[in-house]
Parts: sequence; structure tokens; C-alpha cells
Amino acid sequence: MDFSPGALLASTVVSGIGFGVFTYGRKQVRMPQLAGGTAMMVAPYLIGGAGAILGIGAGLGLAVWLAVRAGL
Repeated sequence: MDFSPGALLASTVVSGIGFGVFTYGRKQVRMPQLAGGTAMMVAPYLIGGAGAILGIGAGLGLAVWLAVRAGL
């Protein structure tokens, strides 16, 4: 994990969005949001660099959106 200011800010943003998605999924009992939110909260711990964190976060957000569009 990178402790540069950019990586810390990116980690906070992605984890915060993931927490919101997870909370929504828990209250609505929706599995795509639960899984996607959990992945978005955990991913910044495993990835280094601001660009990688933002890219993975965007990819996970897109995956959740596509899963909801598919009716899961």
C-alpha cells in the first residue's frame, strides 16, 4: 500500500463510495451491491498507487451497475 497523499485520497474516496453502496445493499437485501461495496472497501488495502485504486474502483462500480442492469 502506498502512503502518498494521492493514494490516500483515492483510497478514501473509493472506500467511502463502497461503504455507501454496501449500506444500500444491506438495507435493500441486494447481493450485487453488497458484494460490490465490500470489494470497493477492501480493494484499496490490496492495491498501491492512486491511479490503480481509482481504476479498480471504477471497474467495480461498472460491474455493480452492469449486474443491476442485468437484473441480478
